[in-house]
Amino acid sequence: MYNVRKLTDDLTWIGGSDRKITKFENVYKLNSGMNYNSYFLDAGATVLFDTVGRDASEVFFENLEYCLAGRKLDYIVVNHMEPDHSATLAEILDRNAEAKMIVNAKTLQFIAQFFPGKDYSSRAVTVKDGDELELGSHKFKFVFAPMVHWPEVMMSFDETEGTLFSADAFGSYGATDGSIFADGKNLEKDLLNEARRYYTNIVGKYGMQTIAAINKVSALDIKMICPLHSYVWRKDLEKIIGYYKTWASYTPETKGVFILQGSIYGHTANCAEVLMTELDSRGVESVILDASTADISDIIAMAFKYSHIVIASPTYNNNVYSPVEQAVKELGAHGLTGRAFSVIENGTWAPSAAKGLLAVIEGMKNCRTVGQTVTVKSAGDGGTRVYIEALAEAIMEDIRNL
Repeated sequence: MYNVRKLTDDLTWIGGSDRKITKFENVYKLNSGMNYNSYFLDAGATVLFDTVGRDASEVFFENLEYCLAGRKLDYIVVNHMEPDHSATLAEILDRNAEAKMIVNAKTLQFIAQFFPGKDYSSRAVTVKDGDELELGSHKFKFVFAPMVHWPEVMMSFDETEGTLFSADAFGSYGATDGSIFADGKNLEKDLLNEARRYYTNIVGKYGMQTIAAINKVSALDIKMICPLHSYVWRKDLEKIIGYYKTWASYTPETKGVFILQGSIYGHTANCAEVLMTELDSRGVESVILDASTADISDIIAMAFKYSHIVIASPTYNNNVYSPVEQAVKELGAHGLTGRAFSVIENGTWAPSAAKGLLAVIEGMKNCRTVGQTVTVKSAGDGGTRVYIEALAEAIMEDIRNL
């Protein structure tokens, strides 16, 4: 059964949601599934903007058939070739033998790689960055956005209506409800956490490229943003664009502390809880995640959100506790910069976690340490509290000076 939603008189959402999927890219947890957006323009020409992955293909084909209503498909604009958006592209091309593809040279190369044995090159209309093209009664400008987050990515801007088809930019985790519009939600309460997790985990490493893309599209008169995942933005566009600028520039949203702890028998966790209490008593916002149980997507998102990060780890195999070590390495792999770190290590006879942690932190761009490393050797060591209090004081003063 088809399931579509009109966005404008000419434009229809024809995507689909998968509420069963539990991990995105088989790595990052999904709290409420995932949706895949495709859009159909009916304005003197029939134009499809991207396809969908296999999991949403059945309803997608029904939606497209309904919108075409027996007519031929004229154009397929391919903004992004990642399989969650292009897995059904070959089938669309085979079903619609007269349809032309609007692609760039890199996209055409990827199409040949993903669909070996098929040659669609004769059906390609190849565009360059900044090119303009009339499709029916609408005029489009194509804006390249390489590494947001694949090298072939481009955005398509409908100059006639002011609609930006933004590929993976401005998307989010989660299946959508029937409204499809973001303005039916409270951004900070309902959407921001999933949008932050999505950006920081999927695109976070490519902040410089994201800023370059935002700068390009900022010159356009955008009235609506249609991403490939999650809700369509048609109001208060400056809010979501502003958050993307913050995340892409690695600027902390919040002057506060993210405490990442790993604990074998609970003693290191106790130290982290004590620190959280001491920070709160000084008016400093903080949040704790357990490296052994928290999803890596939440850890990365919180590291991007907060200005200060405290890593608390027991010694394990004469090094960093492995769940903590892996999580901290992921922060570096996602390009996190400009954070202030503090370290708490624990070890009954030979504490050595700090050495390994500091080595990883030192390898991260534009990061620094605050306060002295706290070394814990005894669960009942009253002196440890003094050092934790001193660390809380040092962090508070550092935050005040930001």
